[in-house]
Amino acid sequence: MAKDIQTIGVLTSGGDAPGMNAAIRAVVRQAIVKGKKVKGIKRGYAGLLQEEIIDMQACDVSDIIQRGGTILQTARCKDFTTEEGQQKGAEICRKHGIDGVIVIGGDGSFKGAQKLASLGINTIGIPGTIDLDIACTEYTIGFDTAVNTAMEAIDKVRDTSTSHERCSIIEVMGRGAGYIALWCGIANGAEDILLPEKYNYDEQALVNNIINNRKKGKKHHIVINAEGIGHSASMAKRIESATGVETRATILGHMQRGGSPTCKDRVYASTMGAYAVDLLCQGKSNRVVGYRDGEYVDFDIDEALAMQKGISDYQFEICRNLSL
Repeated sequence: MAKDIQTIGVLTSGGDAPGMNAAIRAVVRQAIVKGKKVKGIKRGYAGLLQEEIIDMQACDVSDIIQRGGTILQTARCKDFTTEEGQQKGAEICRKHGIDGVIVIGGDGSFKGAQKLASLGINTIGIPGTIDLDIACTEYTIGFDTAVNTAMEAIDKVRDTSTSHERCSIIEVMGRGAGYIALWCGIANGAEDILLPEKYNYDEQALVNNIINNRKKGKKHHIVINAEGIGHSASMAKRIESATGVETRATILGHMQRGGSPTCKDRVYASTMGAYAVDLLCQGKSNRVVGYRDGEYVDFDIDEALAMQKGISDYQFEICRNLSL
């Protein structure tokens, strides 16, 4: 028989992402509508092990949907990667009467949820990461806001780059994934994009492209560099030395994690939060919420973690073609 859930815990883990608060709000209010109690677990798995657990009512999530970050805060937790830490986490859930846990985070967070599920705590994962690197879903909470933040910043850098006839290397976030860089490459009309999934580290080809474009009369050159490649400052020095073109590096950094979430991040995160509660109320466990082909769906966590995700060859091709 399906496990009857009475109290739902919710936590955010790993890197924060705009829209996490919308998901928290949806979890709390959907659970209350379903007649369930909700407990907020602060600072992710680290807070769970420290028993930083609070009761949450509908009023506790008022006026948060427009805020970036996470009101529950987040942290990394090495202790939860150990069997001892996982056992302790499950015991603390039972001590506080938590029957099911909703984990908002990325792949690493889902591995923790997977372990809790194996120890008898029903768990549902919601994909929250600006990196868009979770293979089972076409959407992750925070990506839309982050990529729009990066796009607007790159537009501003382009203005000054054009004024000074410079080459600008602009580094965007994404860890080992190049989705933010790819989307900004297309949206900002970059002359070059460097993606971990595609870059062959042939810097001479990049140098040649800058020189050839300058001969064609281009007054600036924008290179979007993914975090997974990095080293933008040293790259800028080498390119300036090789081309004679003044080159500057700009690392956008954590500004991409912050800010008020876009409408898409608010709506999708809210829907995913409510969907996760519904899954727990149905007695489901060890599931990840996803978005595919216009529908909200769910996958077994084991299956989701085993999936692989790559960069669209077609999008990469058109990014290069449209930069001519």
